[in-house]
Amino acid sequence: MAEQVLVDGNALTCEDVARVAAGASVLVDPAVMDRADASFHLVTELIGRREVYGRTTGVGALRIEQLDPESSTEHGRRLLRSHAGGIGDPLAPEKVRAMLLIRLNQLAAGRSGAHPRLITALADALNSGSLPLVRSVGSVGTGDLTALAETGLTLAGERPWATGGIPTVPIDTGDALAFMSSNAATLAQAVLAARELHHLLRASHVVAALSFVALDGNPEAYATAVHLARPHPGQIRCAAEIRRLLGMVGLPKPGRRLQDTYGLRAFPQVQGPALDAVDYLHEVLRVEINSSTENPMVSVEAQDVFHHAHFHTAYIAIALDQARAAVHHVAELSAARLSDLVEPEQTDLPAFLASGPPGSSGVMILEYVAHDALARLRQAALPVTLGTAVVSRGLEDHASFATQAARQAATAGIAYRQVLACELVAAVRALRMRQAELVDIPVRAAFDLADGVLDPDLTDHSLTGDVQRAESLLDDFAEL
Repeated sequence: MAEQVLVDGNALTCEDVARVAAGASVLVDPAVMDRADASFHLVTELIGRREVYGRTTGVGALRIEQLDPESSTEHGRRLLRSHAGGIGDPLAPEKVRAMLLIRLNQLAAGRSGAHPRLITALADALNSGSLPLVRSVGSVGTGDLTALAETGLTLAGERPWATGGIPTVPIDTGDALAFMSSNAATLAQAVLAARELHHLLRASHVVAALSFVALDGNPEAYATAVHLARPHPGQIRCAAEIRRLLGMVGLPKPGRRLQDTYGLRAFPQVQGPALDAVDYLHEVLRVEINSSTENPMVSVEAQDVFHHAHFHTAYIAIALDQARAAVHHVAELSAARLSDLVEPEQTDLPAFLASGPPGSSGVMILEYVAHDALARLRQAALPVTLGTAVVSRGLEDHASFATQAARQAATAGIAYRQVLACELVAAVRALRMRQAELVDIPVRAAFDLADGVLDPDLTDHSLTGDVQRAESLLDDFAEL
């Protein structure tokens, strides 16, 4: 039976988003339609006796303009058309699928006032593999207006589907703003980037453990007593994972050196903050993908609508900034361990792990490749939350730029994977040259996996293929 994700408006997980992004289908909880129907009929009744932003008025600085109730459907179309001005490259299909799922789940909470047929349409689009063309540029972190407007026009039949297609869905004035009022595209990119960073951090334990063996690291730095003395959660988890991978039991034996370089010795202290930051990011995203951000919010319980600022994404932007900065520090340690692996004083092996005639270069080039990737990661780690924007004639006078933070997180993931891959190639080569006995410890499985995939030739040759294969191995390492 094909994998299916239940959508009920309040229990979606980041893993669910990743599964649907990869092709899983969705099943909408029947209770969702009753909630959405009640919300729709309530706001339809309320606009007859009170002002409601975007339904009886214009939007943004035009909130003071009163709409003609006789032309509600046409105003909704104009709203979508005017906001569908995104530019740049189209979002990748998996990101569009993730966006559609998140918007579906938000609408399923029943606080938008949008017609229930939009919920059915989004579910049908996902289950039929139908995707709108969504441009990547057009948001500053206060609502993905361009992306959702492009999607709305596609649902309404005014734009062609990029893939597949479903029957046209009527969208009137109330539906137009209710559908656009979301950060679903930003959240989609953030969820997928956070998942990649999480997997790479898991894999980095394995890569660091292989380098530890290759460098004869001092296990004292990972002793339980050491980390209980400063018990940050991520740091304790990292040290425990290294002990598990290396089969460390009881008091550690003396190492080859009294103190290792920071790449080994400070790994838990640097990896720990990254683990904690990505955990926090996942919690922020879990809350966001199950939250109602439509402005105004329709409350069936209170029998009223509320104008608010849930569309503001400071939580997401700040969590993403923190995670990228923390991962950058971890990547710096990976590059540092790579430098140790090519240093004879650290390994008792030839410089650059060279094998062949005098002057052979070995893995010399890996340092250059790793630092190129690290430089790109460093740029991606720069905070986006130090800037803002004032738009709509001064009414909207602050922006989080969470969208840019999510894009940068994806870039950071690509670069971090490349840095780790360079370290992995060097660590496996050093272990081969030393013919190290990994005996029966958990990290042996990782070495055997890499040893069977990476080129066994130790003479000078292009390392491009090995680095690419090592990048792919990291997904397997994350599960070890």
